[in-house]
Amino acid sequence: MIAREGRLAASGVLVIDKPRGPTSHDVVARVRRTFKTREVGHAGTLDPMATGVLVLAVGEATKLVPYLTSAAKEYEARLELGRETDTLDAMGNVTAEQSVDLELLQALERGGSPLAPRLGEAIAHELGRTLQEPPRFSAIQENGERAYARARRGETFVLESREVRVHRLIVTGTGTAPAPWLDLRVKADKGYYVRSLGRDLAHALGTVGHLTALRRVDSGGFTEAEACPLDADPDLLRARLVPLASAARRALPALTLTEVGVREARFGRPVRREDLEGDGEEGVPTAWFDKDGTLVAIGTLEEHGRVLRGFVERTA
Repeated sequence: MIAREGRLAASGVLVIDKPRGPTSHDVVARVRRTFKTREVGHAGTLDPMATGVLVLAVGEATKLVPYLTSAAKEYEARLELGRETDTLDAMGNVTAEQSVDLELLQALERGGSPLAPRLGEAIAHELGRTLQEPPRFSAIQENGERAYARARRGETFVLESREVRVHRLIVTGTGTAPAPWLDLRVKADKGYYVRSLGRDLAHALGTVGHLTALRRVDSGGFTEAEACPLDADPDLLRARLVPLASAARRALPALTLTEVGVREARFGRPVRREDLEGDGEEGVPTAWFDKDGTLVAIGTLEEHGRVLRGFVERTA
């Protein structure tokens, strides 16, 4: 049964423009203090070096985190060629250096000229990638221990490759000073590491490389245009909180419950298909709303509608 509360703490989604330096956990801790609640989660970490869109869920919206996290994300990155680091970004120590074929970095003409053949082939290969080896310096857990802890101890190991999907990858700029570099824009599904992209793309070009800049510009449709600076006034952060119902509609397909459906869903009972209005794909999570647009539950359509998560009912 879904609990009732007359007064609820703030609930919704907050988009923060994370600066370079803090960890994602640092950002979460600060927002917890601002909203005076422990109920704050994030929809996908950003490395300390990375900047940009960090989607945070506050209060009841933490129940949306699995669906916010699974959304595709888009990044802009600069890949320096010729030097590799242990972390695959500018925060690490240089572990390898190798020459670079500067002809690969021919300037892109206005309107976009064809890339040098080898670079074009490397981009095409990455677009077709289905498996990717994560960086050793990552938060992936194996046998209860984070990979970065093992890497810091100097252990030699390779993480198991993971399934990935790349939606888009383009070269947006090239240059040779102060070192050879490529600017990239990539959109990929959950679990894709842009640092690994930099490593693999450099290797395909016959050299090594690491990221010197990484910025997330979109996370599941939440963009940098709506992001707040981390050091913004607390009143502004509260004002920019995306309401729970609006956030759910952006994260999931929406269905409307009849009055009977609302009653059944609030008790966590199966909901008849005729009490769910709208189109939904069987087995795919959907957000269920009452006639007034209040979020009641997240559920799936099977023989009946099945409640996965219920939301607190507001009362007068």
